Amino acid sequence: MVVLKHETVAVRSDADIVHARQLVREWARQQGFSLVDQTKIVTAASELARNTLHYGGGGTVRLDVLNAGSRVGLQLTFKDCGPGIPDLDLAMRDGYTTGGGLGLGLGGAKRLSNEFDIESQPGQGTCVRIARWK
Repeated sequence: MVVLKHETVAVRSDADIVHARQLVREWARQQGFSLVDQTKIVTAASELARNTLHYGGGGTVRLDVLNAGSRVGLQLTFKDCGPGIPDLDLAMRDGYTTGGGLGLGLGGAKRLSNEFDIESQPGQGTCVRIARWK
């Protein structure tokens, strides 16, 4: 797998969430993703950026355009140095929330992605990596 292009942007405000969403949509469009696939990765990115800000206290998202043979993909890596997630299995369950929302964020982002990986340690932050392939 080869990274063809990458960029890291800060997620420190609601305006940064909007910027990240716009950047993800533009990069997906540039790679020839269908409108449905653009919408899926933008929706997942929006939820994960919001989590990065509201639960992780802010962080970064790195966008990577990937080439794996005949496949082109977009990989997003969200990192924060927040309190971490003490129980990942519980956090991945639909309906579970610590913030009063619907509790569909992490599970929804996973369903909207072709690849999903999450690592979190209490007191050390969280890293979520998703990828969508064309």
